[in-house]
Amino acid sequence: MNHKQFSRRVIGVVVMLAILLTFLCSNLYTIQYTNGADYAEQSVAKVSETETVSASRGNILDRNGKVLVSNQVSYNVTLDLNLLGTGQDRCNTLLALTQTATEQGIAWTDTLPITTQSPFEYTTADPFYTTSTDENGETVYNLTSLGKLAVEMKWIQDPSKQSSTDSTSEQKPGLVDKIKSFFGMGGSSETTQPQTDSKALPTAEELLGLMCKSFDIAGDGKVDESQAKANGETVPTLNIGDMSSTDARTIAGILYELYYRSRVNSWPPYTFATDVSIDFITRVKELSLPGVEIETTSVRKYNTQYAAHLLGYTGPITRDTWSTYKEKGGYTMNDTVGITGAESAFESYLKGTSGQRAIERNENGKIISSQWLTNSETGESLAPQPGQNVFLTIDIDLQQQVEDILASGVASLQSKETEGAACVVLDVNSGDVLASASYPTYSLATFRQDYNTLRDDPLNPLLNRALQGLYPPGSTFKMITAIGALEENKVTPTEQINDLGRYTFYSSPQPQCWYFRQYGRTHGLQNVSDAIMNSCNYYFYEVGRRLGIDLLDQYAAMFGLGQKTGIELTESAGVVASPAFTESLGGTWYEGNILSVAIGQESTQVTPIQLANYIATLVNGGTRYSTHLLKTVKSNDFSEVTYNYEPQVVSQIEIQDENLEAVKLGMLKLTTEGSVSSAFKDVPVQVGAKTGSAQVSAQTNSNAVFVCFAPYDDPQIAVAIAVEHGGSGSELGKIAAQIVTAYFSVQGEQGEITQENTLVP
Repeated sequence: MNHKQFSRRVIGVVVMLAILLTFLCSNLYTIQYTNGADYAEQSVAKVSETETVSASRGNILDRNGKVLVSNQVSYNVTLDLNLLGTGQDRCNTLLALTQTATEQGIAWTDTLPITTQSPFEYTTADPFYTTSTDENGETVYNLTSLGKLAVEMKWIQDPSKQSSTDSTSEQKPGLVDKIKSFFGMGGSSETTQPQTDSKALPTAEELLGLMCKSFDIAGDGKVDESQAKANGETVPTLNIGDMSSTDARTIAGILYELYYRSRVNSWPPYTFATDVSIDFITRVKELSLPGVEIETTSVRKYNTQYAAHLLGYTGPITRDTWSTYKEKGGYTMNDTVGITGAESAFESYLKGTSGQRAIERNENGKIISSQWLTNSETGESLAPQPGQNVFLTIDIDLQQQVEDILASGVASLQSKETEGAACVVLDVNSGDVLASASYPTYSLATFRQDYNTLRDDPLNPLLNRALQGLYPPGSTFKMITAIGALEENKVTPTEQINDLGRYTFYSSPQPQCWYFRQYGRTHGLQNVSDAIMNSCNYYFYEVGRRLGIDLLDQYAAMFGLGQKTGIELTESAGVVASPAFTESLGGTWYEGNILSVAIGQESTQVTPIQLANYIATLVNGGTRYSTHLLKTVKSNDFSEVTYNYEPQVVSQIEIQDENLEAVKLGMLKLTTEGSVSSAFKDVPVQVGAKTGSAQVSAQTNSNAVFVCFAPYDDPQIAVAIAVEHGGSGSELGKIAAQIVTAYFSVQGEQGEITQENTLVP
């Protein structure tokens, strides 16, 4: 071969190799340096999943647009059992988390019924199960949450599946010995009842040892004698390596929660801690703890201390209610829903639409990317949509004054036996609930922390007495007796009946008028107006007897007593005394019983909101409206009215003008000439009112009841007040006068209420 030709070929090969090497080096540079970070990220194992994101609830506002309940961002700490690792790594993670929580003053969820400090003991009498007897007399074992997990993890045998001979069967060799050895307890199984005997379940120390073994909280069984002596213990405590027995119990408590949800029941999901601080979040993120996640959620913020019974509260869906929400659609087990009050009644408006997003996690479980999914048909984003904004009929300024006046008024009553009270203020011409107070009340902001105390309080502050409390109406019922007798021509507005003190029409009963019983004198001749002002029992015994029980019950029903008023919240129906009701209780109805029914006694029980609605129906001329709390609903951005309540007429009562005026006049005379005239002398408008009292037992003061309306010439509001064991209804006159004054004061400050249905800064 020619030397020159050979040289050219060598040079060509070298050049080609050089080009190839340059190309390879260039690609390596691009991969390693230019795009190295991207490729490194892509090389990490990723897990893609779809996540449901709950929408924030709508706001609740008063009739003038003042925000009562809104939302605020809350941060929760959750744990993923699959990402926490195992063994010592998992222990280290949980210890770091709990130690940080302790430093930051953060409490975490731990329902394991074992004390958190040595010596370990059960905190409940029946930690594993309770027993009951079925209809056949057989013993039924009801496993607790711990019992269910203990059976699943084989820490105990299922007591419901044990034979009668199990209690005498031999124990597996060495089981208790191993447990005691693990805790440094020593001992022999020969002195211990068989583990398979349902009556000889493991002690708290023994169970904790089993849990530590199952959860891979590994240890060397060393005894911390100094700690045992310091605690005055006869049984040594567990020391797992560098971990104290207290730390072992802490880790076991958290893993108990996680294992229960992974092995027994995934609902409700476990949240380690709720509403944690930013400082805590920062510290946790610095620690980069695997399996520990910070979730952002929306929680309710209460912008008022008042109207707790009306606003209500939210909570998680429970196992018992899940089927109901599942049927409605649009809910997940993790959703928060309204439990009581407006939160529950208007759930369909307040609940937003949950969103869907795709997320990617790295091998440590950390989210590395996320994006909202889109609707395959419309292409619209599936980001969560907040709930709508609900405007209530209440005026929060009036509500505040009513609650304060009621609380201070009850405290100033002569009766010291008062257990509770309620007040309702209604719009006479629409059924709007302008204010509704129940005493004692509670704070929604601290409701969860205070729940056990509130639940056990004998005064029952959780009861909405305004809507659910049942009270005899007493003399406030007399206007129904009067209207019935007048409309049925059993008496005329001008007819006078002579009060003789004792009513003797029947051989029995022969009740006395209160005035005769108390003062030994009579009211003398009384027409209907005078009888209402003086609350003359004798007059109403007579006209009630003339009317008869059937017509009296009919008129009571026409005015809505003994019936629910229609309000969207939970309310009691009550009852009006009748022969049928008495007989349903196994009693005997006597003709003379009508005398006590005519003055609001006997078995009649009504709610304060029924009383207010009855008075509203009376003074507006006979139109009975359905009471309600919902006024308007607006879209989540307040740009659109999606619902506007229109007053709903339940029934119409035909009342002749002269009859109505005669009854109203008697109510006016009570506040201008009668027993409560001094209380109403400074009220800016004329008021019609009626007092009432009803004895509930011989040992306690009577319940006090008071109803009124204002202004007299053009009624706008009806008010009903009930005070348990409050004594005489006339003592409530000052409370009622202050509430009426407060209403017109609030109206004056607001003028024409130009800001209605708008947000107020």
